[in-house]
Amino acid sequence: MNWVMFIVLAGAVWLGVAEGVDVEGALQSAASGSVEKICSYTSHAESCSVALTPVANNKSATLTDYLQAAIKVAQQEVEAAKGRPAEIGKAATKPQEKMAVDDCKELLQFAVDELQASMAAVGESSVHTIAEREAELKNWLSAVLSYHETCIDGFETPEIKEGVSKGLLNATELTDNALAIVGSISNLSKSFNMSIKELPDAAKSLLDGFPGWMKSGDRKLLAAGGEPEPNAVVAQDGSGQYKTIQAALDAYPKDLKGGRYVIYVKAGVYDEYITITKDQLNIYMYGDGPRKSIVTGKKSFTDGVSTFKTASFSVIGNGFICKSMGFRNTAGPQGHQAVALRVQSDMSAFFNCRMDGYQDTLYVQTHRQFYRNCLVSGTVDFIFGDSAVILQNCLIIVRKPMEKQKNTVTAQGRTTKNEATGIVIQNCKIVPEKKLEPVRMEIPTYLGRPWKDYSMTLVMESWLADFIQPEGWLPWTGTFALDTCFYREYNNRGPGSTTDKRVNWKGYAVMTNKDEAQRYTVGPFLQGEQWLPATTVPFSLGLAY
Repeated sequence: MNWVMFIVLAGAVWLGVAEGVDVEGALQSAASGSVEKICSYTSHAESCSVALTPVANNKSATLTDYLQAAIKVAQQEVEAAKGRPAEIGKAATKPQEKMAVDDCKELLQFAVDELQASMAAVGESSVHTIAEREAELKNWLSAVLSYHETCIDGFETPEIKEGVSKGLLNATELTDNALAIVGSISNLSKSFNMSIKELPDAAKSLLDGFPGWMKSGDRKLLAAGGEPEPNAVVAQDGSGQYKTIQAALDAYPKDLKGGRYVIYVKAGVYDEYITITKDQLNIYMYGDGPRKSIVTGKKSFTDGVSTFKTASFSVIGNGFICKSMGFRNTAGPQGHQAVALRVQSDMSAFFNCRMDGYQDTLYVQTHRQFYRNCLVSGTVDFIFGDSAVILQNCLIIVRKPMEKQKNTVTAQGRTTKNEATGIVIQNCKIVPEKKLEPVRMEIPTYLGRPWKDYSMTLVMESWLADFIQPEGWLPWTGTFALDTCFYREYNNRGPGSTTDKRVNWKGYAVMTNKDEAQRYTVGPFLQGEQWLPATTVPFSLGLAY
């Protein structure tokens, strides 16, 4: 409760005793003021007010109660919306759209799970404030919005797509409200002078640079830079316990309470479609090298498969660590959308890995992700998604596309300004492949294009080859998102880094302030100091130069 409210209430109590003033009315008025104050931070104040007004009836309601209510109504609306895509999708005739109905069911369940986790987290009591865990909640709620949008994107027919979008509109607005409240929690807590509760211990990051589930012996081994003893060895020649990666995953302990499951994948080309499921947490997978231990697939949009399901390798379970592996989709440019690696795992890290494809190679779907010393190749939107991701010290190779196609390195999917997501390319090299080299100046190549209204992409401290178009960035269509996107370049090098002819969009700028650039580095953007030490993946918390 802020001091203004305190004075109002104190005065009301005194007057009530002395002159018979309606104390109850004064209390109710103050409570209504609380709702108005909270909802002023949201983009959908009316739906926020409807959701939070019942809480105001509780005279002792805290800011935590209001936040819980905001998340609860969002969860209820997502639950109610789960069946709408299936109902609307009955009119679908395209194979991808029929598949999209099932995708939506899966995606919206992920959304419900994230909201449930957020509710449980806010409800945990502690002496610390929830403001200290703002990043964690924003991470979960941003993922919910990403799942909504991925569901909608699965439909191409305008009437169906619009119907699904409208069916999810309330759920999306209410989730965005909750996200806005979390993002304003520090200001609100000061204004209300209320104690806010902390997230549960399970969601905490690191105390000593390693997560709680890691055994002390493993900590010493990882600190020394060695690979942990594998629980499962995969080898096609029969020299391991399993001949397929899937078989090793099937052996994941159902009752794994702590520690992690380590899989060593020996050299070989593994033609199998892999999904690290939601309940397969803290998997550590490593191979003999990105050109030796390779997972391959060839599913594509052209074959009638939804983009979401084209991935050769998908990671859902949190805490996934991968080293020295290759992931590829061989559908070729004619396959159009064809994902090699799809990641929605929170606090996931990839080191010395390779992702090869053409359109939509690396799908950084949700949550916090980190890539170091990796190689990513592709043509159209080949690094895309709505996670909070940093590619650091990576080699980004642009390939030769189909005739009349233009190359775009990124397509970021942030749909609201409140999401804590974005693609950051830091201290990387962006170069053409050998086949593109002779015609690199004839085929336009851009750093990215705004896929969604608030697309956020930053290219920082990187070396850009001469084939990057002088404009730097390509519109998605017409003037869509040119004012609302957040595109930045900072301290880049190379012949393609000249910015004097860059686009003049309202959403684009050359960043010159070092302190501003620092906000989008591993420390503040990914909270990397709290979890990356446990991965043994090298990283730089701040700027490289």
